[in-house]
Amino acid sequence: MLAGAHGIDLVLFTVAADDGVMPQTEEHLDIVHLLGIKMAIFVITKADLVSAARIADVEEEIEIMTLGTTLENSPTLAVSSVTGQGLEELKQLISQTLKSATHAAPSGYFRLPVDRAFVLQGHGVVVTGTSLSGEIKVGEQVRCLPGDHLFRVRSLQVHGQSVERAGWGQRVAMNLTGPERAAIERGQVICHDKLTLTSERFDAFLEVRPAAAKGIKNHQRLRIHMGAAERLGKIVLLGDKDKAEPKQSVYCQIALDEPLLVLRGDHFVARDETAQRTLGGGRVIHPWAKRHKRGDANLPSRLKALHTGDFAELMENFLNESSAFALSIDAIYQFLNLREE
Repeated sequence: MLAGAHGIDLVLFTVAADDGVMPQTEEHLDIVHLLGIKMAIFVITKADLVSAARIADVEEEIEIMTLGTTLENSPTLAVSSVTGQGLEELKQLISQTLKSATHAAPSGYFRLPVDRAFVLQGHGVVVTGTSLSGEIKVGEQVRCLPGDHLFRVRSLQVHGQSVERAGWGQRVAMNLTGPERAAIERGQVICHDKLTLTSERFDAFLEVRPAAAKGIKNHQRLRIHMGAAERLGKIVLLGDKDKAEPKQSVYCQIALDEPLLVLRGDHFVARDETAQRTLGGGRVIHPWAKRHKRGDANLPSRLKALHTGDFAELMENFLNESSAFALSIDAIYQFLNLREE
């Protein structure tokens, strides 16, 4: 994966010309598709070992594999590290593709899923990760969720360079000061101190991938991957379905064994309980969902409004889904994944 100015813009897939598309490549493609990444280059390696006809066959395999995904019609290029074939063209294609990537800044507060955490003698706790949204400055207070410990940012680095501020899409190392006994682990999230709510149950729009040959059954145990976190959980298919078949998209509820910081719009990947294969994935539409009654006739329309409705529909359904008499502004802006203002 190659990062542009704002996170993962481009994914390079390598396919050996003499082997063709392998099962692990198909799974990697599924994951990239489920994460919503839309730009890729398929690099066919070892081009010097095969004929032009074989290269054409591999290109056709790639075309078939990407049908119906976010990476359909991605460019392919045959290269050889021995003869140098295609290497200069690959460099130019990477440069052109990254320059063409455009993104609007996410609207929410700072979030950084922790992929590494360690204690540096004399400096305290250091965490690293890729920022999902927002901006953080040296001296500001941050929260660690789950866990709810508060820390202060002592220093920041981006790709080894000390900086005064860091933001979304950047690889960030943070030196934190705070409670001595507070432990930070992979999968937790360092975030703005205005974010306070975690989730053990969320509603989602799920896509089942072809690799889930037997589909996904109601109440099936799954491994949910979100950010840098991995959690065991159970899927509840919403509506009258007992199974979601391959290539189907359905509304569902995920009940997690342990809490996570989950916000509306977050992507997740669902693998089988034994972590052998990727079954599907999707996006969160309600981060703190309550249990739904299976025979609720109005549920499909409410879920659709939470998923695709305009702002008024979204807010009406969020308020109606809440069991509280009144909601604080904190819960509302965190649900919307917006800043308070």
